[in-house]
Amino acid sequence: MSDASPPKKRFAGKGAVFLDRDGTIIVDRHYLSDPDQVELIPGAAEALQRLTRAGFPLFIVTNQSGIGRGLYSVKDMRRVNARLLELLRPFGVQFEHIFYAPESPETPSRGRKPSPQFLLDAARQWELDLSRSYMVGDKLSDVECGLNAGVRRAILVRTGYGRQTEATAPPALRRAAVVDDLAAAADFILTDLRQS
Repeated sequence: MSDASPPKKRFAGKGAVFLDRDGTIIVDRHYLSDPDQVELIPGAAEALQRLTRAGFPLFIVTNQSGIGRGLYSVKDMRRVNARLLELLRPFGVQFEHIFYAPESPETPSRGRKPSPQFLLDAARQWELDLSRSYMVGDKLSDVECGLNAGVRRAILVRTGYGRQTEATAPPALRRAAVVDDLAAAADFILTDLRQS
């Protein structure tokens, strides 16, 4: 599912940056439903600003199983997203689209990560090149989502559940970059872009 209007612009083969929300951009509050509790991870806004200035379209791809579990509503999630956008507005950061999977883990889901479906949808609708794109998140499902979609690089951040994910050292992480936070992920992406 998504929270944005149909694409008004297309990117003709450009790469994009896809981002998990909780634990990557904002502090993970565990089933966050209160917009007053939205807190940007230090350096996240500036990192997104640099990616925006470099010309990357930005997308959020988030699992929101709290909706499927009945812990909060789609309306609550949208209020949280609105607060996030409000905090990022002074930095000139906006997202082309916010994709969300509301289903609980035991429920069939088209888009719940590690499914690559939302990235594939974005590539088709915005004419993006996934082989020039990046997926950034703090969980194995984020990394696997990116790898399943064929992005140039999946990046695990050590914020949120990232350190815990890294400690389990699954084989999937051998094909991912592991960095401290979103600021370091932006550094990685911009350096990788210059080297390509």
